[in-house]
Amino acid sequence: MLIPENLMNQNISLSGYEDPLPLAMMATRDPEAPMALAAAARLCPLGGKTKLLSGITELVGEASKHELVRDCLSFVSDKVFDPNAIAEVRRHASRFIVETRQQYTAALRENLQNLLDGSIAPRQFVREFFELTEAGNMRHDIRKKLILSLILSSTVRPSVKFLLLENFERMPKPVRLGIISAVFQAEPNRHTAVIKEELRYIVTQGREVADIH
Repeated sequence: MLIPENLMNQNISLSGYEDPLPLAMMATRDPEAPMALAAAARLCPLGGKTKLLSGITELVGEASKHELVRDCLSFVSDKVFDPNAIAEVRRHASRFIVETRQQYTAALRENLQNLLDGSIAPRQFVREFFELTEAGNMRHDIRKKLILSLILSSTVRPSVKFLLLENFERMPKPVRLGIISAVFQAEPNRHTAVIKEELRYIVTQGREVADIH
């Protein structure tokens, strides 16, 4: 999964995304600032290798839709891609990614409490749940755990569970498969019976069941 932490980790090979052009595209156009900044941080060390790469990095610094990316790449370019400047950008990017993820997690927690308190409608909760998990580039395992905790809960209203399943195709495939497997293995009770039936219908409409077996 391509997440900011993987982009920042120089020990992880990104295959085709390692090339300067894909990194430049992400730093310029990715809608989420953490991904764009992580791509910019990964691009920085390449900028000092040739005049062409230096020019690409400077163009990204001018064209990125994110002010933070523009500022960081401008800083590195002004420092002529000095290693200390690149290290400073990486530190700044790491802090920003951590802080942003914490903000999304806090927002999810607050929304869940509002749902349980009845101060937010189920449809709004589900809409914002997907917006926050996608914008936060949440890891597959964490996203799966969150969704399972909701659809298997005895305190979450059935309407919320069905709205989540209505958006099943919106979830990444590894998350979908993990949810199907976990729900089918869950202890049978009145809370899970209907969810299992709904998932059986969903898998008969797609190929997930074949992927599980």
